[in-house]
Amino acid sequence: MNNIVAIVGRPNVGKSTFFNRLIQRREAIVDSVSGVTRDRNYGKSEWNGKEFSVIDTGGYIKGSDDIFEGEIRKQVELAIDEADAIIFVVDVEEGITPMDEEVAKLLRKVTKPILLAVNKVDNGKREQDALEFYNLGLGEYFTIAGMSGSGTGELLDKLVEVLPELPEATEEENPLPRFCVVGRPNAGKSSFINALIGEDRFVVTDIAGTTRDAIDTKYNRFGFEFNLVDTAGIRRKAKVKEDLEFYSVMRSVRAIEHSDVCILMIDATRGFEGQDQNIFWLAEKNRKGIVILVNKWDLVEKDTMSTRDYEAKIRKEIEPFTDVPILFVSALTKQRLLKALETAVQVYESRKQRIPTSKFNEHMLAIIEHMPPPALKGKYIKIKYCMQLPTPMPQFVFFANLPQYVKDPYKRFLENKIREKWDFSGVPIDIYIREK
Repeated sequence: MNNIVAIVGRPNVGKSTFFNRLIQRREAIVDSVSGVTRDRNYGKSEWNGKEFSVIDTGGYIKGSDDIFEGEIRKQVELAIDEADAIIFVVDVEEGITPMDEEVAKLLRKVTKPILLAVNKVDNGKREQDALEFYNLGLGEYFTIAGMSGSGTGELLDKLVEVLPELPEATEEENPLPRFCVVGRPNAGKSSFINALIGEDRFVVTDIAGTTRDAIDTKYNRFGFEFNLVDTAGIRRKAKVKEDLEFYSVMRSVRAIEHSDVCILMIDATRGFEGQDQNIFWLAEKNRKGIVILVNKWDLVEKDTMSTRDYEAKIRKEIEPFTDVPILFVSALTKQRLLKALETAVQVYESRKQRIPTSKFNEHMLAIIEHMPPPALKGKYIKIKYCMQLPTPMPQFVFFANLPQYVKDPYKRFLENKIREKWDFSGVPIDIYIREK
């Protein structure tokens, strides 16, 4: 479990630059998802050995300066409710604006750690100008230059010092698989869970989840036993409007980080929208198993091609990671709900599978010999050995004489060959090329 840090502030103060600087520390190493750079509103960062998740609230506001202050206000309120610490970014060039004062007013009432970052301070004169930010009444501030990164170190030192200690996750003997149901508001998460549990006499216990206020239900039915993490039931705030883009992502972060398989519900009548994609990439980035359920299928006008077209459209949106189960369900008529569960269990099993090294080499080396990596600058690349790493999620390493010359398209080729032979449907895979 990670702490969540939210970056707030009005548009154009440099939140995104600062955010990118925070996550690239690890992003470069951990997140070299082949060619995937989606909206970067969420990432993981690490400082002095402490890992935390970062959310850039700015990335969710569409439009420019004429944004309604109401939107920013809603985001700040949501960040106050959901994050463990908040970094408030202001701009030394513009000084204190009325909107900064509004945000500061909200933040002054909060007991959580708030760090004030005065951005674009890249010379002595601006250090002087920064003094006016004492007037926001948030105590000491940190001067940073998001572009060059100066000052970020001191800010992060303070951040990891003030982040609350999280309870240690207790490792049970046989920890049950954890499935979380995620999706945007009104996609039918609650109905899905109620349909599963409502007529069910075998619910063992409700454990107050460590995901703060998502509920863990221990579920035992038809021979499956697992924990269902319900993000749908998380207390709704009257003041947070349902339509807020940012809302469902912020709510999903904790649940996703804390689960093995994510069941992403989308509303068939609305299609696979930007927000669904955000949640999908969040799960993919965290290397979780994924099952996509298209709910309310009973409400869609059908013709013979319907499901096939619909599915093709979703796969187009989630490229390059398209090996994901997509099921058409109805929580209302309980259509295919059991199939959905079986699929989630299957994805969980696939994610844990271990391929013996001898078998893996035998299969993959024959393919590589037939289709070696393309030569680069007249140099031939030889891969002589490969294996699965002993990690909780599927990661494979291939040892080559010139690893730096093996490019993403070839890694994708290797991944596709692995998927053709072994069932990793719904499971993200990492491929590493190392020097032997």
